Amino acid sequence: MKVEILSLKGEKKGSIELPEQFNEGFRPNLIKKAFTAIKSKLIQPYGSKPGAGMRSSSKISRRRHKYKGAYGIGISRVPRKIMSHRGTRFNWVGASAPGTVGGRRAHSPKAEKIIVKNINRKERRKAIRAALSASMMKEVVEKKQKVPKEYPFIIESGIENIKKTSDLQKALTSMGLTEELARTKERTIRAGKGKMRGRKYKTKVGPLIIVSKECDLEKVKNLRGVDIAKVNELNAMILAPGAEAGRILLFSEDAIKKMKEDKLFI
Repeated sequence: MKVEILSLKGEKKGSIELPEQFNEGFRPNLIKKAFTAIKSKLIQPYGSKPGAGMRSSSKISRRRHKYKGAYGIGISRVPRKIMSHRGTRFNWVGASAPGTVGGRRAHSPKAEKIIVKNINRKERRKAIRAALSASMMKEVVEKKQKVPKEYPFIIESGIENIKKTSDLQKALTSMGLTEELARTKERTIRAGKGKMRGRKYKTKVGPLIIVSKECDLEKVKNLRGVDIAKVNELNAMILAPGAEAGRILLFSEDAIKKMKEDKLFI
């Protein structure tokens, strides 16, 4: 598959043949599996404290002549805590059992539960190739994002030398990404308690610029929705956020050459 190379001013400079990594078939199920495997490693194990809800001095006896027992009183078999008593009459309260006030949970989360999901190396690489090929299909990408008319295209390697946000925004605008940048600029306030936990705003995912090596462009981080990644560090979570393939990928010319020469993800 041949694609055009655009300059930073949006002018055509030639064309380039995409490497074999972009010839993979579209596999949404495999992309989702790779995404889940990465996401599972980011979850912090959590669980209830051992013995939670079982620390109250509650007991119940069914013996016939046991003092403070329950024989013949006609109460349920729930463990009880004696609150007060007068003679043989007692004021009971249920405790240390599911369904009682202050009791334990029936099936509380366990900290020792294995949350991590693994994926085979070949499957992971195949998922990355599938996500790459899906991002080159205009009909798949335009379902999620505002796609320029010339898409897909490659950007000249000079984009890696950009140091200012204003220069990057000007370059992306000249390539026809004005509507996409306007879409990602909007953000909404999250519903629920997440507002109090450091994630008040929900931002939209925009284009991903892929560079060949560590460069000045990686320091540009305040253009909302636009991410920068090195070509050798790509994975299913970056290429397909939310486990849905079809993100706008903007490769630099050197990144494509590096992918071809180093035979990445094969």
